[in-house]
Amino acid sequence: MRTLVTIPVYNEQKYVANVLEQVREHADNILVIDDGSSDATPQLLANFPVEVIRHSTNRGYGRSLLDAFRWAAVDGFDWIITMDCDEQHEPASIPDFLEAARENRADVVSGSRYLIPVSEQDSIGSPPPERRAVNSVITDELNSRLGLTLTDAFCGFKAYRVGALAGLTLDESGYAFPMQFWVQAVAAGLSIAEVPIKLIYNDMTRSFGGPLDDRDVRLNHYRRVLHCELTRCASRLPIEAVADVTENACCGS
Repeated sequence: MRTLVTIPVYNEQKYVANVLEQVREHADNILVIDDGSSDATPQLLANFPVEVIRHSTNRGYGRSLLDAFRWAAVDGFDWIITMDCDEQHEPASIPDFLEAARENRADVVSGSRYLIPVSEQDSIGSPPPERRAVNSVITDELNSRLGLTLTDAFCGFKAYRVGALAGLTLDESGYAFPMQFWVQAVAAGLSIAEVPIKLIYNDMTRSFGGPLDDRDVRLNHYRRVLHCELTRCASRLPIEAVADVTENACCGS
């Protein structure tokens, strides 16, 4: 089972060296997507034996994942694991994703910070209440519409079967990427599992950038992308998934 670990980065000079040192303990094949960093991140990456795709300008989180998926497919990997570079995803959890992949029971193995109640886990910090609220609202809506049982729709720590991604037509370049992905995953009949990861939130200053820092703007943006994708995939989804999407504005409007 050939597995590629992919890490999107953007101005992560504070964390990137430590994260890569730890990831190398669990993975031989590592791809970093540098999404137009303007700090010392590119220079630090040169110190590690990892593959790097560098965007000349910031193109978005979703675009970084799309580039990683293409790389994994062209290079013949069986699985791709994605994780963040802000020390909120523990590289020590990589073996949990590898084990789930080897069990061969799911096409997508998604990390969840909430699969185990926070009161029962050794969490570090907590996300701002408005971020947790948006996650909860959107996760509930995805579950209701798509018949899923997700506990954490936005976690970027995931393992994907590369062959299963081939049938998807993903093109969302920003932070709303999960909206498009979950709809297409259900429409394509992909099997989904969750594995618990530690809840770590150690930087309260991290920002989405621009208007998305506003809770209501971000929530409305996610819903527009979601409703647009539900409309686009309507013929392959349960009727209840698209029952009222025509009443909502589509993305790009």
